[in-house]
Amino acid sequence: MLFVYPAIFHKEEDMYWVEFPDLEGCHTYGSSINETLETAQEALAAYLLTLLEQGKALPSPSDISSISVEDGFSSLVSCDIDQYKDTKAVKKTLTIPSWLNDRAVSMGVNFSRVLQEALLSKIQS
Repeated sequence: MLFVYPAIFHKEEDMYWVEFPDLEGCHTYGSSINETLETAQEALAAYLLTLLEQGKALPSPSDISSISVEDGFSSLVSCDIDQYKDTKAVKKTLTIPSWLNDRAVSMGVNFSRVLQEALLSKIQS
């Protein structure tokens, strides 16, 4: 699942560091803009996964245009948490009405994908 949050990039001497205004304590650094962006994506994914694993709500991302920066620049940073999380599948048994099953099967619905998307939507609300 893709997430996008605003970040503030700073330069100090030969290093860059980045902070996320919406995510207290989420920051990282690098020796170049490219490296810093890469570590920012990793830090963002780790931070969000930790919140989800702890059952905490994810903060809503601020509108980047509302962020004022005195020393540096703001940019959006995205991450796909699917590549970082434990992707081991867990089998679940569920019950649905027969008519709903028949209709979904006739449409070629992927039951696992629908359930995963619905669960992600539910836990993010």
